[in-house]
Amino acid sequence: MATGYGVAAIIMWGLLALLGTLTDRVPPFQLLAICFGISALLMLLRRAWIRQPLWQPPCLTVRVWLIGVAGLFGFHFCYFMALRLAPAIEVSLIAYLWPLLLSLMVARPGNRISALFGGLLGFVGVSVMMLAGGSLSLHSQALPGYLFALACAGIWSTYSWYLSKSPGHVDDIGWLSLAVALLSWIAHLILETGSWQLNLSAWLGLLLLGLGPVGGAFYLWDNGLKYGNRQLLASLSFGAPLISSIALAVAGLNPWSGEIVLALVLVMLGAGLTRRPIRQSPVNNQPVTED
Repeated sequence: MATGYGVAAIIMWGLLALLGTLTDRVPPFQLLAICFGISALLMLLRRAWIRQPLWQPPCLTVRVWLIGVAGLFGFHFCYFMALRLAPAIEVSLIAYLWPLLLSLMVARPGNRISALFGGLLGFVGVSVMMLAGGSLSLHSQALPGYLFALACAGIWSTYSWYLSKSPGHVDDIGWLSLAVALLSWIAHLILETGSWQLNLSAWLGLLLLGLGPVGGAFYLWDNGLKYGNRQLLASLSFGAPLISSIALAVAGLNPWSGEIVLALVLVMLGAGLTRRPIRQSPVNNQPVTED
């Protein structure tokens, strides 16, 4: 069940581009402030539903605050800065090194080689799809953007790895979301000009983003990494841009291509390769697997 939550988060992230077409006129940090505000509201709604005190303070250590905010806000900040300084294709490819890094971080000692090759297969699949009809050309003047994209990969893989090892509570994501919403609002006021003359579809897009890929998905990812098959989720994360291309194609916004099919095959092969084999329990010799 927990692994299923993680897969649901990956699917939500795959719908980010499609939902983003509804909010393309909203400045990025304004969008983050609104979406993470919705994410924090989800925590309050859950507490109201189960009749818990709404504003009971969290039991978060300083380390959790720092790593959580750095992960959620730092990743998005670096990604937006990378897009300002470098071409989108190169930024996306470099940023999507994070599933490969996470695969190596969560792999058990006896399975690191298969995790490496599985992650490489997934990365090749994503690369084939992203470069379809285009070309990769690295430019020295875009180096700052590449470094921001590389920071994205390091930040998100480290944040996800830390989630998998920390006990925490689901409400922690809500409090971290509130902090990220405030930081995003400050960044918006400093770096952007607000856009509030939005139509109904834009507001609907913001709501769906907050409930899904830029909000609710983080609760699911937290649960999946803590209690599910971390290694499988790391490999399946390469499927997010693939899901994005399929969703855009179904919506008629992106053409179908053989590269999409090839990417799907490579990602699934990589996931199969990195899936941790069943191991024996030292207590009763029973097979033990992760959900």
